[in-house]
Amino acid sequence: MAENAFDNTDLKAYKASGVLADKVAIVTGASSGIGQAVAIAYAKEGAKIVIGYLEDEPGAQKTISLIESYGGQAKALAGDLGKSENCDKLVQFTLAEFGQIDILVNNAGYQYPQTSPLDITDEQLLKTFEIKAFAMFYLTRAALPHLKKGARIINTASINAYRGHSDLIDYSGANGAMVAMTRALARRLVREEIAVNGIAPGPIWTPLITKTFGELNPNVADDFGEDVPAGRPGQPYELVKAYVFLADSQNSYMTGQFLHMNGGDYMST
Repeated sequence: MAENAFDNTDLKAYKASGVLADKVAIVTGASSGIGQAVAIAYAKEGAKIVIGYLEDEPGAQKTISLIESYGGQAKALAGDLGKSENCDKLVQFTLAEFGQIDILVNNAGYQYPQTSPLDITDEQLLKTFEIKAFAMFYLTRAALPHLKKGARIINTASINAYRGHSDLIDYSGANGAMVAMTRALARRLVREEIAVNGIAPGPIWTPLITKTFGELNPNVADDFGEDVPAGRPGQPYELVKAYVFLADSQNSYMTGQFLHMNGGDYMST
């Protein structure tokens, strides 16, 4: 049986050490799931948070409320980050609210399963690449003039960039583009002491799973993640220490890398 209870209030037990004190972080896709967990953990580590989200205002406000309950500060701005002008707005909003940007987490995601590549329309292909790959580039480009030495860029890709997924062909490709751009950006920015790394999660239980796979598999909550060696999906809070590690300015000799958080799945293939 999958661990299908999603609740980032589990982060109340997170023990912080203050490694992100006085930092400002933009975290996209932070109205739920992995982004919400990362935003909360960063806030507990001392960072001020700006949440980028598409349309889930209740979720964004919940993230802010959780952060404030731990004594942190957070703001949120809605917008489709697949459009470059909204990435520019998010950067300017962050600068107006907090005066600096130290950490950028490109975590916004979208997937829509199709059992045949013939069913992937032009519109779906473009939307998937816009939200995953284009948004990552647009937001990085907008933030880059304001990033100083020691800044960190962290990109959330997927195990599917490495192994593929037969029902997520466009999503696998968009995540593959994210991996390639992460490595290219890392090579370009390393001499400026800006590290660019990423996380490639395996099956993580988030609201996106039921929203997308629920149409194909009404029992997705029962069997999601059972096929990995761990025998279960991960929870967002299980990833946050990796995101904190990659955001820490003391982690100064690691760039262009992806951490594989997947219950042993990728290592076994």
